[in-house]
Amino acid sequence: MRRTVFNEDHEAFRDTIRAFIEAEVVPVYDEWFAAGQAPRDFYYKLAELGVFGIRVPEEFGGAGIDSYKFEAVMYEETSRAGVQFGGSGVHVLLGLPYIKMLATDEQKKRFLPKFVSGEEMWALAMTEPGTGSDLAGMKTTAKLSEDGTHYVLNGAKTFITGGVHADKVIVCARTDAPTAEDRRHGISLFAVDTKSEGYSIGRKLDKLGLKTSDTAELAFVDVKVPVEDLLGEENKGFYYLGHNLASERWGIAFGAYAQAKAAVRFAKEYVQERTVFGKPVASFQNTKFELAACQAEVDAAEAVADRALEALDAGELTPAEAASAKLFCTEVAHRVIDRCLQLHGGYGFMNEYPIARLYADNRVNRIYGGTSEIMKTIIAKDMGL
Repeated sequence: MRRTVFNEDHEAFRDTIRAFIEAEVVPVYDEWFAAGQAPRDFYYKLAELGVFGIRVPEEFGGAGIDSYKFEAVMYEETSRAGVQFGGSGVHVLLGLPYIKMLATDEQKKRFLPKFVSGEEMWALAMTEPGTGSDLAGMKTTAKLSEDGTHYVLNGAKTFITGGVHADKVIVCARTDAPTAEDRRHGISLFAVDTKSEGYSIGRKLDKLGLKTSDTAELAFVDVKVPVEDLLGEENKGFYYLGHNLASERWGIAFGAYAQAKAAVRFAKEYVQERTVFGKPVASFQNTKFELAACQAEVDAAEAVADRALEALDAGELTPAEAASAKLFCTEVAHRVIDRCLQLHGGYGFMNEYPIARLYADNRVNRIYGGTSEIMKTIIAKDMGL
């Protein structure tokens, strides 16, 4: 089955990324894993490679390519190598869409050149303790000062990927109370400077997987946010969040598919090398059947992920389609990675083997960006149920 989603430019980029990973990431990845984060200066290397500027307009220092396909290549190549690029993924996949969609020309001139250069890393702060997927239930507030020059931000966020190294954080906060008719009313988005007085980073969270990404708790105590740093219009934040969730969920779906594909590769290599009872593990019928079944599931997930990618690039990916892709690809990855780990036997439980890290990394895919249960709710509603 011939794949048509990528062209020669994407494959040339793949070669570049693969060489970069082998030279700059693989030799030090164990150190990052032990430290629980990638070093801040690694993001400058990604910036020099041009990774952050692919979808940024040329006038602000980017390449001006309005496509997610290069990011798709990076998902495949990091998974293939069994590594992660720290918390930098949120910088591009989550941060950039909000800047491009909501920032004024003046804001883009301030934000985007430093975004491209890696001088300012961005994160997105939506989730709060006790709210989870219920974004409309957020309690963080931003009240306009009496002189109208700034907002005063108070509250807390949790599970913020990229939160330790971030220089700018898009914070979702209430600027008005919800109404009886619409509890989603009153949420606004702000570009908050992490050096602001009253802004603090709490715990760097100790996660089951994604060990090299810095995930943190954030707190805001009377943080002054200039009115010039409001993104979009007041009280329309929930609409903006819903609009951009499609691209976020595509990213999770595609990343999950790429992890499943990598898992089959790791298992195939392992069973061909490993010998039991005097025979390669790959020679047993059960091994062949298990890997064949896994490959069939990966093929299906690839088709779904690619279709969603094409729709996203065309500006046609609907919330329900994104939810369907995320649900399918993450559930496939869960099954495939578990079966591939089983084929490793006891060694699959050891972190020195990439399948073990992949198993842990994959688990969050069915939680963040909206749980599988939320995805089913969205799909069912689209079905008229």
